Amino acid sequence: MLRPQFFIKTLKDNGIDFFAGVPDSLLKNICAYMTDTLPREQNIIAANEGGAVGIAAGYHLATGRIACVYMQNSGEGNIINPLASLTDKEVYNIPVLLLIGWRGKPGEHDEPQHIKQGKITTGLLNTLGVDYTVLNKDENKAKAQIEHAVRHMTRTNEVYALVIEKDTFEAYALENTKDSLLTLSREEAIKTVASHMGDKDVAVSTTGMISRELFEHRTSMGESHERDFLTVGSMGHASQIALGIALEKKDRKIWCFDGDGATIMHMGNMAITASLAPRNYIHVVFNNGAHDSVGGQPTVGLDMDLCAAARSVGYMQTFSVRTAEELLAALDKVTTAEGPVLLQVCVRKGNRKDLGRPTTTPIQNKEALMAFLNR
Repeated sequence: MLRPQFFIKTLKDNGIDFFAGVPDSLLKNICAYMTDTLPREQNIIAANEGGAVGIAAGYHLATGRIACVYMQNSGEGNIINPLASLTDKEVYNIPVLLLIGWRGKPGEHDEPQHIKQGKITTGLLNTLGVDYTVLNKDENKAKAQIEHAVRHMTRTNEVYALVIEKDTFEAYALENTKDSLLTLSREEAIKTVASHMGDKDVAVSTTGMISRELFEHRTSMGESHERDFLTVGSMGHASQIALGIALEKKDRKIWCFDGDGATIMHMGNMAITASLAPRNYIHVVFNNGAHDSVGGQPTVGLDMDLCAAARSVGYMQTFSVRTAEELLAALDKVTTAEGPVLLQVCVRKGNRKDLGRPTTTPIQNKEALMAFLNR
């Protein structure tokens, strides 16, 4: 395996010392190392992967140097537009080094949401005309691959990708973390909010720990999972799935269980929701200021006024809580308020180490929810 410090030093030795991207579980060790050792302005955790490519393009325009953009392969969808219409050699011809974590690689077991993306990871690069190599786990061979990538980008001004397999990097634990002093756990907050849902209400939960914790809560309570849509992929889109349901099922309250990273990723969704004024829409953002599912890398979630943003685009009411007592008091108002409503629940980072995953398939989840909605 590769030492994170070796990998980043090798990039620096080859003239690459500016990074932007969205953290990934396969890249969490180098992401943690960069967070600990690079100034914030040299390692920008972007709202989404397409935005990271834009930052990298701006950096190149300003300096003439090559930036590195990192992501999980699910983020390839977010970079297709800027790769095809910004950096491509037939448009502006701007070099960028991509680091892509290869979740769902064919032949390796992974979660359902990664299977299709794993199959098409390299095919998408081929379609986009992006040369790539799978990064070797031997340091000498990896060094040669990086040097080749830089020579290629310098000669052609084209994008190049390093595809990263599981267990490529040695472990590195993030040291540079902020203590938010928050005491409420996300899992406890999810239990509290779920218990205040009405019998006809539906929850659409976002990617990662939130869906897993909601699923386990239902199981522990002996409840059915038919009222919950677990958005195991499609990060940032749960709020619009909830909106689509809310507009068609006006006799039910639709709750979106969102995360700060997912909300920030496609923040314009809030404006669209507000513009349609769904009275039955409750947007709950569990905000811990971190991409918790992929190593705890920071977001700007706790540094911004999310409630002010929601009010500015037209949410009818907003609430922000930090304790269990404040959450209970807010829920008494949220459940009777006219939507769209935003409830921000500020929670501490972390999750149970023995937290399970949904035992139903995505298709079973979909079919059960549709039956419930049409009952």
